[in-house]
Amino acid sequence: MLSSEMPDPQPVSDPPGASSPEARGATSQPEITALILLSFVLFVGVVSLTHNYLVAVDNFGDSSAYMTLASAIRRWDFGGVIVKHFWGLPYAMAALSKLTGMSDRAALLTPSFVPSLLAVLLARNLWDGWIAGYFAVLNFDWLQRSGPGGSEPLFVCFLFAAFASVRRERWLLASLLASLATIVRPPRFFALAGVGLVLLWRRDLRKFAAAASIGMLVGEMYVIPLATHFRDPLATVNSYHNHQWQGGWLFGFPFYAIIKGTLLYPAPWTNLVLSFAWILLVLAAVVVMARSAEFRTYARAHAVEALFLVPYLWCLFTYNYPHWARGSFARFSISILPFVLLALYRWLPKNRGILWCLGIVMPVLGASSAIGIINVVHRLRKAI
Repeated sequence: MLSSEMPDPQPVSDPPGASSPEARGATSQPEITALILLSFVLFVGVVSLTHNYLVAVDNFGDSSAYMTLASAIRRWDFGGVIVKHFWGLPYAMAALSKLTGMSDRAALLTPSFVPSLLAVLLARNLWDGWIAGYFAVLNFDWLQRSGPGGSEPLFVCFLFAAFASVRRERWLLASLLASLATIVRPPRFFALAGVGLVLLWRRDLRKFAAAASIGMLVGEMYVIPLATHFRDPLATVNSYHNHQWQGGWLFGFPFYAIIKGTLLYPAPWTNLVLSFAWILLVLAAVVVMARSAEFRTYARAHAVEALFLVPYLWCLFTYNYPHWARGSFARFSISILPFVLLALYRWLPKNRGILWCLGIVMPVLGASSAIGIINVVHRLRKAI
């Protein structure tokens, strides 16, 4: 029953079990939107208990670095700029600030929350409402980057939009979106490569040449400022080199850096439990993917998604930076979480009560994690 040929991508996908009554009764688009808005309000509310939210945004994660870089791009003055982060998000921030006059902080928050909402709605169209709903609320890092700001919502939005374009046979648009995703966070190159490989497999050389040209054009436009101002077109790539990499390589043996980082860098037990829960969840999904004929059929029907997923999973477990391999595993898993939920779909609770409870509890816990649970407890005690 499993064809040895790679079939053409289909315009609509049905998750395993999608024909069941539970899938047909999956959450609607308005309900998903309401769930996301509630999660955002709760997240902001909890952070505001102990901090001025706007100040918290400035001090969260890479926010200040992104705002500094966006300001430099808007003024086209890179004096004193330290090249580290990829510039896709700062370019979007600078363009938005230039067009609307909004502050750098507002220009960070807008391309975080709006793409976050769009990404979840795209997930509903690509898979179904249950997968989209759980994707929206399960991951602390997703909630934290959708609220105070980060690059993940923008790249996931581009990535899912590229998948949707492939399913509709809009190959050039898919190539553009995958290219934009790549300059936001580079491992999304696998999606762009997947587009090219599928077109080659189908022997559509004209579309392959056009798609490759789009990818190269976006890449050239990205590296020209780096080559001009920093004398290094790969400045952002080269800035990621670290002496902790085993043998000097960014990727090494599976689980090596995860185990090494756990032993070298003590962490609270709650952090360890959360990290290893995500590691085990993704591992369980990988086992199901490998053993399930149904999932293999899905992968053949949606080859670009599979060509993104497989190398990304390899990178996820072989990332060779001990300081981040375990602690940031959940964050790195964001873009493949829908596939994890898809593989484990038969065990996914199809219950609105559970989903909405998670939509309340997870933003509160995610916000508390971002600002410190002890700070929240002290603030609540004072309030009582």
